[in-house]
Amino acid sequence: MTELSKEWKDWIIENKQRNVPDRTLIDAMIRDGIDTQTAIIAVKGIQVSNIQSTNTDRNLSTQLQLLKKLESLVNIQGQLSQLSPKSGTIERIKNIDRGDFLEKYYATNTPVIITDMMGDWQAMKQWCPEYLKQKYGEAKVEILVDRNSDLNYEINIQKHKKTVYFKEYVETIVNGGETNDYYMVANNQTLAREEFKSLLNDVKMPDFLDSINTKQRIFFWFGPGGTITPLHHDPMNLMMAHIYGRKRWRLIDPKYTTHIYNHIGVFSKIDLENPNYKKYPLFKDVPVIETVLQPGEIIFIPVGWWHQVKGLDVSIALSFTNFIFPNEYQFQNPNITDWEEKNSNNLSFNLNEKKIVISQL
Repeated sequence: MTELSKEWKDWIIENKQRNVPDRTLIDAMIRDGIDTQTAIIAVKGIQVSNIQSTNTDRNLSTQLQLLKKLESLVNIQGQLSQLSPKSGTIERIKNIDRGDFLEKYYATNTPVIITDMMGDWQAMKQWCPEYLKQKYGEAKVEILVDRNSDLNYEINIQKHKKTVYFKEYVETIVNGGETNDYYMVANNQTLAREEFKSLLNDVKMPDFLDSINTKQRIFFWFGPGGTITPLHHDPMNLMMAHIYGRKRWRLIDPKYTTHIYNHIGVFSKIDLENPNYKKYPLFKDVPVIETVLQPGEIIFIPVGWWHQVKGLDVSIALSFTNFIFPNEYQFQNPNITDWEEKNSNNLSFNLNEKKIVISQL
């Protein structure tokens, strides 16, 4: 068995830190002339846990430098994008076919509003609170309630679920005025209930959606004016069709993710209704795109795009994730504790000395 050089050992360590699979490392070493047994023993013999325990400062320094480099590149892309005459706007188009949608918007991670694709939907002619009450009123549905009592109502969504008769919910919406206290959202899985599946008969999906693969990929939204979906991004591409009422959408390009204070999972701590620039100073220079969606308009939200949505009227909408194109992605989402957030300004990283310095609290 050949003794590996220090360069090869360092190469293995670096790639293991980057989560490169062992099989990939072994194959690369064999292709470069290392015998199979030596490659297997060397790769299997170096454990990431051992690397981290003996080289913690070095690992942190390396990862921080790489993250800073990535952040720099993303920030530069954001600055360059603002030079475009279309910066700060979302294009509105009347109609589009599958090929153009893929090439111009889906593959380029670009949002778009389609204004003339729902004219032949039966839903546009019939759906309103009274119609839904008459047809589905006796069915039981799940809704979210008491949202005003919890700043993290989306994160703590399980605590706010309640089952009611649909007719009762419709009456509450119609008579309750503007509020964010109750809402029927995607997580309530209304279309998964047998009684509501016929709703999809009133919809004619465009050819870039998969009309067969619809289970848990199409979602029903119904709520009063005043509902707010807090600032977040979705882990996949989605399309929302507005059928009844208006909604105000605010969007932020994912290039500005490092300035959005991503807190837990896909959520930000920033409230676009009342942004706190003192508490979140990096957000001050982040451009926000704002638009109002009218009934009969479709908005495409690419994966990773941040958005916050407010219902301006009683509103009914459908969201779709059943694109015929690939739509599954991996995210390394944060789960920042209150201590980390509170003390984030007290952490500084000395990359030259390869150590972490924590200032006095």
